[in-house]
Amino acid sequence: MPRRNGVCLWSLYSLAVFCLVAIVNGEDPYRFFTWNVTYGDIYPMGIRQQGILINGQFPGPEIYSVTNDNLIINVFNNLPEPFLISWNGVQQRRNSYQDGVYGTTCPIPPGQNFTYKLQVKDQIGSFYYFPSLGFQKAAGGFGAIKILSRPRIPVPFPDPADDYSILIGDWYTTNHTRLEKIMDLGWRLPFPNGVLINGRGDGGVTYNVDQGKTYRLRISNVGLQNTLNFRIEGHTMTLVEVEGTHTVQTPLSSLDVHVGQSYSVLVTADQPPQDYYIAVSSRFTSQNINTTGVFRYTNSNKAVSGTPPPPPPDSDITWSLNQARSIRTNLTASGPRPNPQGSYHYGQINISRTIKITGAASIIDRKQRYSVNGVSFVAADTPLKLADYFNISGVFKVGSIPDQPTDSAPYLDTSVMGADFRAFIEIVFENRENIIQSWHLDGYNFFVVGMDGGRWSDKSRNGYNLVDAVSRSTVQVYPKSWTAIYLGLDNVGMWNIRNEFWVRRYLGEQFYLRVYSPVMSTRDEYPLPPNALLCGQAVGKTT
Repeated sequence: MPRRNGVCLWSLYSLAVFCLVAIVNGEDPYRFFTWNVTYGDIYPMGIRQQGILINGQFPGPEIYSVTNDNLIINVFNNLPEPFLISWNGVQQRRNSYQDGVYGTTCPIPPGQNFTYKLQVKDQIGSFYYFPSLGFQKAAGGFGAIKILSRPRIPVPFPDPADDYSILIGDWYTTNHTRLEKIMDLGWRLPFPNGVLINGRGDGGVTYNVDQGKTYRLRISNVGLQNTLNFRIEGHTMTLVEVEGTHTVQTPLSSLDVHVGQSYSVLVTADQPPQDYYIAVSSRFTSQNINTTGVFRYTNSNKAVSGTPPPPPPDSDITWSLNQARSIRTNLTASGPRPNPQGSYHYGQINISRTIKITGAASIIDRKQRYSVNGVSFVAADTPLKLADYFNISGVFKVGSIPDQPTDSAPYLDTSVMGADFRAFIEIVFENRENIIQSWHLDGYNFFVVGMDGGRWSDKSRNGYNLVDAVSRSTVQVYPKSWTAIYLGLDNVGMWNIRNEFWVRRYLGEQFYLRVYSPVMSTRDEYPLPPNALLCGQAVGKTT
């Protein structure tokens, strides 16, 4: 056998193979998905509509995964217009290129495909995906994301008999392209036509349960604007998880789920064997829309009858506010890693910056718009993350949105706020209007340290929860109220901050937070993916 420098070449080859096998075996698992996106006829409220289907399904297929899994999702766009999917609550660690919003990613052109490469790094919990362009979300294309804990990581409750993803949301029977035209003309949209549960209207879904067994329900509000209250006739729900955080296990008769939010509850089939209503109702609106499903015992001897259980009264937000304040992190539970979730003492870290965010309705150029701190967002011709990567000037300016609301006349701009990597900041969302708002931050979870009525002031910090505030990615702000969050900026990238009320987001109530590290190291941020789509001024650049 040939030798070189006294070393057997076969031994070197064997060692290389061994090392390669060890690397492959040590890598986190991969899950592969192929999605075909098309238009198709749907009948969610008994009326034929054009819906967005994924592999012929409405809602789209559920993504089932485990902490740290790599998700390879090849999306074929067979719509006659561009398409883009975002992953609500998936943090895209060091990888905002995969976030699937226009500020980071070029849309998939008609007739083409793009492969998303995501890792659900150090995450567990309940989330969802949705189309992020225009008003496509009003046509479907959304689905559930379920991230389970690794087998060796204990979960703070016994395994349920089954685990159901439940997507609820308000719904229009008007085609989404017509809705876009209404908004582009500067008109207001009508009130939604109804509420769906997993893409079905009143009485359209049934969940079968066995007497005496406990079930996990993962509830996400994938709608366009309305807070929805979820309840099951005659049953108590136990809250156990919020957007990847195990919570103090709290019994609930009903649950307010604000737009963009996800919750997990446990329900035990401990009542007499019959059918019970699942009821979902809009909240805090001048009109009420409702829908029902069926919670059916497999040994049922009686169908649902009578009136579904009513929601809490809308006349006072106190009930909902108190419920929100009661949601706290379970400090004794493990998260995605074996260390306790409560080991991160966020309340002992000094705040380096306070940002106050105020969204407002505005009239700009005689059209209805919405703004954040006086700036109504308009998309650039090039995704901001690509412009940043290729140093394309003139696409956006860091600092084009102020840290505080101003009294100046609102204006249009591609608003980007700069922030330093590893800073620890406070953000206060202040709602000066009579409607409820819901705010989401891509790329992160944050600690919801406080919420109350009126205007926020420095004295408001005296009431903060600095011990076991829930960590999540979407938070509500009640009418004429404020909500404060603490945020550790440990994820470099370009991240969308938006009002989840989709009309407001579409018409400008969003901006991007550029979390920047001058080191430019792959330790802090992955490079541009070699398969990245290029558009706008990035066309022709080398990936």
